[in-house]
Amino acid sequence: MSGQNHVNPSAEGIAQSARAASKKGGLPPVHLWNPPHCGDLDMRIARDGTWFYLGTPIGRPELVRLFSTILRRDGDDYVLVTPVEKVGITVDDAPFVAVDFDVSDAGESQKLTFETNVGDRVTASADAPIRVERDSKTGEPSPYILVRANLEALIDRKSFYRLVEIGTHEEHDGQNWFGVKSSGVFFPIIPSSELTEA
Repeated sequence: MSGQNHVNPSAEGIAQSARAASKKGGLPPVHLWNPPHCGDLDMRIARDGTWFYLGTPIGRPELVRLFSTILRRDGDDYVLVTPVEKVGITVDDAPFVAVDFDVSDAGESQKLTFETNVGDRVTASADAPIRVERDSKTGEPSPYILVRANLEALIDRKSFYRLVEIGTHEEHDGQNWFGVKSSGVFFPIIPSSELTEA
């Protein structure tokens, strides 16, 4: 049996290691772990936030949440990391989806706190910025918020429409922009001139 140390990575094995690592409460310290890369897992996160394993949606929210706590981005690659192994997975867009947000306070003190599809809560700030990418052909906006180290959530359409409803115009980089404020920071969405042209 001693010659069977190396096995192909599996979702079950990763989940077992993740459970053991996250018993201490809070998020596991994945940034401190540097295990060997054990290959890629047939796991994919679709643009709508659905996690797939071997082509089938993972139907257990607690398992998706568990995997989400050991997700890390290394350069352009997404990996699931435990103290003993690291495996690559595929992410179609952002690994998380912001499915709702709350507004607290008003004016300069306004805070926008987002909730993701895996239960993370993050308040937009200088450390957790909102950014908007626009499709070069259609101009369609894709808004994101940074959830934790290099991991973003795509802000879903209904939340984005709600953001637009509370937006303001401010100067940004010498130009007037339409955007939103949170934690004293202005996050530009679209140049004001493009709104008036529409």
